Amino acid sequence: MPRETTVEDTEVRSSPGDQPRSRTLAYVCVICGLAWVMSVYDFTLFGTLLPAIAEDFGWSAAEATMFNTVCQIGIFFVSLVPGYLIDRVGRKKSLIIMMVGGALVAGFTGAATGVLSLLVIRALSGLSLAEEVVNAVYLSEMLEKVKRRGLIYSLVQSGWPIGALLGAGICALTLPLVGWRWSFVIAGVATLLIVPFALKLPVSRRDEKTAKVAAALKATPREKKSLAQEFRILFSPSLRKHTLAMCGAWLFNWFGNQVFTVLGTTVLLEAKGIPLERGLIILVVSNVVAFIGYLCHGWLGDRVGRRNTIVRSWMIAAALSVVLMLGPSNELFVFVIYSLFLFFQLGPYAALLFYMGESFPEEARGSGANLAHALAPIGSIFGSGILAVLLGMGVSMSWSAIFAGSIFLAISAFCMRFGVDDRKLRDRSTTQPVAAKH
Repeated sequence: MPRETTVEDTEVRSSPGDQPRSRTLAYVCVICGLAWVMSVYDFTLFGTLLPAIAEDFGWSAAEATMFNTVCQIGIFFVSLVPGYLIDRVGRKKSLIIMMVGGALVAGFTGAATGVLSLLVIRALSGLSLAEEVVNAVYLSEMLEKVKRRGLIYSLVQSGWPIGALLGAGICALTLPLVGWRWSFVIAGVATLLIVPFALKLPVSRRDEKTAKVAAALKATPREKKSLAQEFRILFSPSLRKHTLAMCGAWLFNWFGNQVFTVLGTTVLLEAKGIPLERGLIILVVSNVVAFIGYLCHGWLGDRVGRRNTIVRSWMIAAALSVVLMLGPSNELFVFVIYSLFLFFQLGPYAALLFYMGESFPEEARGSGANLAHALAPIGSIFGSGILAVLLGMGVSMSWSAIFAGSIFLAISAFCMRFGVDDRKLRDRSTTQPVAAKH
């Protein structure tokens, strides 16, 4: 008797013609890029406007950073949602859910009536942050057979400095006119305008393959591996070191990200004496330099390897952050060093997000990328928390930022060194499990 067909028996083979057309790929990159720009716009807007929000609520610098720390705890739990969604409802649907959720959170932030409501609403901004990992998984599959895909993805990932630039620029113009609340409403409305275009995105190769397998078996896509099975893959002997390296890199790097980028205006105000209005201008121009950093690191990742590019740049960023805090308060000096810092700190994320998408096996790619990414809010919690505690103890902002941020930037680079060498993966199929050879 012929045996029953199983998922393992059913193969959906790709052919060269399966690769989306150039016009389709261009549309995908543009929409994903815009989605990421608006997600960053909302997520960084709170940190950018924190001095104005603190003034409105009567908070000190220590109280403001402590409030931000509590928000990060909520963001962590919310950011766990996409990992479950990506491998179950699909990449495209997950992307749209993150966009709509982030837009609503931004709009409701402006309507917050008190500290508790503001806390709950900002905790949900983890949806905006999590859009990044959805982009990474979706685009790594859409661009699988494209040459210089790292450089192309860096253009999309450069939405971080563009979003931060957009937020700082619009705030500089609108804050004196409409206040911080309407600044969030503007961000939410702008994101909703992109959603109709996202609905026209094609499904990724993984989602299409899953649908074909389900159709061949007359089953539903619920044949996928359980979350427990995916985690067993992530912590199998061949992947354990890589998974832990990615978790450590994301965790510790976000100590510094929280201190020097999300809370950048607060740090510049308290450590260097630069008022919010001038700080916003520095942020705008510095993020232009950061945008160039994304392009350069995307290009370097294709040339010399993404892992090594990230390690070296983050070490440079850690050193620059110390120079920034201990150097003079001259605005020109601050602008130059802070711009260089963003170049080497944020630029490597163009390589990192694509690296995560290609270094985990396909059957656990969403959960693997999201597990590491979900540790970013934990890093934010500890980075902001340590900063708040040190400030409460009377330590200066300069030394508090070094202890809470700079040291952990260097540790993140050390962790990244133990990730899989992506140069050995270039000629392998993404469906083949990764052997953790270094």
